[in-house]
Amino acid sequence: MLGADPDERFDRFTRIARHLFDTPIALLKLTGSDRQWVKSRIRRGRNDSRPELAFCSEALLSDKVVIVPDTTRDERLRDHPLVVDLPEIRFYAGCPVRAPDGSPLGTLCVIDHEPREVGEEDADVLQDLVWMLEQELQSLSLATLDELTNLTNRRGFDAIAEHSIAVCRRISEPATLLYFDLDEFKAVNDALGHAAGDRVLRTFARHLRETFRDSDVVARVGGDEFCVLLTSATTEDVQRPLSLLAGRLQTREDEPLVSFSVGIAPYDPSIHATVHALVEEADQRMYRHKQANGGRDPHRGP
Repeated sequence: MLGADPDERFDRFTRIARHLFDTPIALLKLTGSDRQWVKSRIRRGRNDSRPELAFCSEALLSDKVVIVPDTTRDERLRDHPLVVDLPEIRFYAGCPVRAPDGSPLGTLCVIDHEPREVGEEDADVLQDLVWMLEQELQSLSLATLDELTNLTNRRGFDAIAEHSIAVCRRISEPATLLYFDLDEFKAVNDALGHAAGDRVLRTFARHLRETFRDSDVVARVGGDEFCVLLTSATTEDVQRPLSLLAGRLQTREDEPLVSFSVGIAPYDPSIHATVHALVEEADQRMYRHKQANGGRDPHRGP
């Protein structure tokens, strides 16, 4: 969701915020581990394109609405370039937005070029609007999350990966898709039961999250099938994390022995018009890899 383009569902909240507070600017800012996004921006008036992100840091770490009636009288902000120069911010009100797991996700804020006073009731309105936004995020999370592994599901993967490869195509960056299938997974279910099989899937998902980068799209796309889309990565770049993943599988304790087959497909914009085409190629390569090794892959435990 963080990397995706602006979305009408989020524009709706910034429109409402700007209308309720009658401010020229309303922003929904989301943060990742090392990046920031303006997910939605509704503004009128002064033609200045810089996102007003710096003001949101305090609100992000707070548990309540942060209000600055006049930035020129605030020691923290009065010398800030966005106060001294365009867009000459004078009023700021921001409320933290929480992810479904309670972690800080971003801020919804309203900004004005003139100082203004707002009361407790206005702060409650912004808080209520954020609560509605968090319910929207909860619904979105449930629709795109695999409940068993807490990875992105197939629906979420298709949406995020489509955007990711579009960005790679636009800036001529490489991307590589890994398609995993667990070997002899059915035998685990048959011999030890579905509860044991679920533990295997959760363990493998955890190893995927720990092995690959935050920027990689990791998803469960089938019963025992997983995908990882690595941007700015070639087929040579994926060899190290694959070896690391295999090593992690060897060190697990009190879990059934599991190995994996993997198909590696480099993204080629002249061949892969869609994510589906890239996934299909990776899936076919995985199947050939599995057949060549009698259903067992070299990336395996002892």
